[in-house]
Amino acid sequence: MFGDVFRGRRVLVTGHNGFKGAWLSLWLHELGARVTGLALPPEPSPTLHEILHPDTFEDEFVCDIRDADALKGTLARAAPEMVFHLAAQALVRRSYREPRLTFETNALGTHHLLEAVHELGVTGPVIVATTDKCYENHGEGRPFRVGDPLGGRDPYSMSKAAAELVVASFRSSFLDGPADPPVATVRAGNVVGGGDYGEDRLLPDAVRALLRGDPVPVRNPRAVRPWQHVLDCLSGYLRLAQELATTPRDGNRADAFNIGPAPEGRLTASEVVEAFLSCWPGRWEDRSEPGAPYEAPHLELDTAATTAALGWTPAWDATEAVARSADWYRARHEAKRDDLHELCLEQIRAWTVDATPATRGQAT
Repeated sequence: MFGDVFRGRRVLVTGHNGFKGAWLSLWLHELGARVTGLALPPEPSPTLHEILHPDTFEDEFVCDIRDADALKGTLARAAPEMVFHLAAQALVRRSYREPRLTFETNALGTHHLLEAVHELGVTGPVIVATTDKCYENHGEGRPFRVGDPLGGRDPYSMSKAAAELVVASFRSSFLDGPADPPVATVRAGNVVGGGDYGEDRLLPDAVRALLRGDPVPVRNPRAVRPWQHVLDCLSGYLRLAQELATTPRDGNRADAFNIGPAPEGRLTASEVVEAFLSCWPGRWEDRSEPGAPYEAPHLELDTAATTAALGWTPAWDATEAVARSADWYRARHEAKRDDLHELCLEQIRAWTVDATPATRGQAT
């Protein structure tokens, strides 16, 4: 699907021990890449990273991206030909508790990475993951397009908007020459999939509640988000990297890209939980908190420009995404399956089959 563009290449994944970073690292390894990971120490068990075979990575480094000198030294040792920058403080509610850490990690950390890429002469594509929350959201309820104004009411959203501006500024100021790497940002919505155990996330909260025999707590039942499976999201990252790596530098489309579901993937939190409970029986309850920190009630992404530029579209709808997630969690926690690395590969293979033009009747 992605040709041989990753085969044999040294690829750095920052945040490799996070949910998306672990899935991406595994997929890159299966595509023949020589994967190096860079992150803070892993979160306490359970995590997805801990079930991956050690040979997924050529090397792994513990590094705080807020430390510019340490980051540059680590990149020098890794000598990457391509970079996927996923390391971030990714939680809205935590950003209210730790705004300084959030800004330093997401905005300043991105600057440190690009500075190191520039000074060390990395030549391959750099993909920087931000979020759909980087847009200035006035509650209009329409899908956001890439050219819409950036902003954010909460610290997390603003930190990601700032990261977008850091990339745009650095790209035009220091990485605009023919020998410089193309740098693009990807703005994804809410992703689901097996192996996510993050705090204050809908499906991880559901799994923890179901394992205890409790009702699933839903903080914002009516909040609308663009929901998609992690493999659909990451396929957009990979397709973009493929495009940037194979297109002549003067034609590279290094810009910002929305990565999100088809319109039917724009569901309320309660609809997602009900879909999950149709696969893993239980019940949910409204845990709305009067006076809770603000979170945008409605987020949607317009991905038409991404489809036009890259020929990319998601393979699984929201129902399939939730069902695949439930299958993974139940295999780990109910069936006690011990070959979870292989389960991840099975889902990658299943996604690939469903994403092929012969299966879908269209290019991906």
